[in-house]
Amino acid sequence: MDYSEHVLIGAIDLAKTKTKTKYVCHECGYESPKWMGKCPACHSWNTLIEEVVASKQSSRHIMVTGEASNTKPEKITAIQTKEEARIETNMPEFNRVLGGGVVPGSLVLIGGDPGIGKSTLLLQVSAQLADNRLSVLYISGEESTRQTKLRADRLGVTSDQLFVLSETNLFSIVNHIEQLNPSFVVIDSIQTIYREEVTSAPGSVSQVRECTSELMRIAKQNNIPIFIVGHVTKEGSIAGPRLLEHMVDAVLYFEGERHHTFRILRGVKNRFGSTHEMGIFEMKEEGLREVLNPSEVFLEERSQGAAGSTVVASMEGSRPVLVEIQALISPTSYGNPRRMATGIDHNRVPLLMAVLEKRVGLMLQNQDAYVKVAGGVKLDEPAIDLAVAISIASSFKNQPSKPEDVFIGEVGLTGEIRRVARIDQRVQEASKLGFKRAIIPRKNLDGWTPPTGIEVLGVNTVQEALKEALRGGSE
Repeated sequence: MDYSEHVLIGAIDLAKTKTKTKYVCHECGYESPKWMGKCPACHSWNTLIEEVVASKQSSRHIMVTGEASNTKPEKITAIQTKEEARIETNMPEFNRVLGGGVVPGSLVLIGGDPGIGKSTLLLQVSAQLADNRLSVLYISGEESTRQTKLRADRLGVTSDQLFVLSETNLFSIVNHIEQLNPSFVVIDSIQTIYREEVTSAPGSVSQVRECTSELMRIAKQNNIPIFIVGHVTKEGSIAGPRLLEHMVDAVLYFEGERHHTFRILRGVKNRFGSTHEMGIFEMKEEGLREVLNPSEVFLEERSQGAAGSTVVASMEGSRPVLVEIQALISPTSYGNPRRMATGIDHNRVPLLMAVLEKRVGLMLQNQDAYVKVAGGVKLDEPAIDLAVAISIASSFKNQPSKPEDVFIGEVGLTGEIRRVARIDQRVQEASKLGFKRAIIPRKNLDGWTPPTGIEVLGVNTVQEALKEALRGGSE
């Protein structure tokens, strides 16, 4: 064997790979060389999954060649900017959640429970864009093209600019995108797409991360907006590492009970608009229909004159929404009274009950408390404190508040009512729906003019607010 053959064999041996295993947390993406029962990063139990990784024997023998980038640092004052033209759909609710429409080159992640309507929503949006003479590529990794066609027939989709592809190989998907060069792409879902170079199974942390990274490159390079569907875990968060949510430009959650018709599209991250925007849809046989006045929907089944029921004007992004808060207070049958909450932070209920007991004198320590936000909405802002406190006191005393009252304000631990933001928009929404009186923090009375037809009453303490609310209900 001569020297050249020895060199060739040595080069082949250096190119050979060996496999090694690592353990990756499918909740946060933490990597470990050995299995552990509890992830040290996110503290979740039994979330580390074994994955096979191929690595080169010796990377120092491999010479990597490539072209140097021509980009140079620029002064921020010398950079020219222009307003991006957004692609608007025929759904104003969908456009508003995205911040005014679809931004070209953006990567948007939509998550939700199975069967909640994610595919239906994106197929309707695709059909509307196709009707506007924009080419749309809908890629389904979970359904065949015939199954997608059956859903399209039910939704009345007839545009010839909508292309459907059933594929899970990322290499083939990228080739089809580059050949067709569509104006809009939908990937349903990211957990079914796989990259051949990654040895782990589709849906694993490595596959989801690598596929999303490649799709992001395609979106930015070709200036194509790409929507990807993501599954959720049993806790309700997007399945896969948190890195997935950091990579995309916007994260939308499609929420709602499967046994109810209303669906909520909520934005939790948006690089091109405000976060926590909310759009309301109603699931019909022919698809999703927009609900343009969600406040009226959330209050349509409200019981008149019932103790423990109040209405709060909450801000969902830039939109004020009126929601009913219900409370039920009953004597406990156990040593430790129960505190349960649906739609709000469960820690907020015992806090407000402690304020009512200490500052108002209500003996609630031996009472079970159940608080619920009607309509399946989740509220997480402090402006709902006053409405929750009034509903708890109303149920405890069995005295209803006036049905024309709306309550807005944050409750402090000393019993004071603190100011909240955007009070003018909240009161304006209450006035539009026919409410006659708004009880708000006294500090919020200055700097704006209340609309006609509604009385605005400022209060300093929760005791003062409770006195006004329940006295009005007994008249």
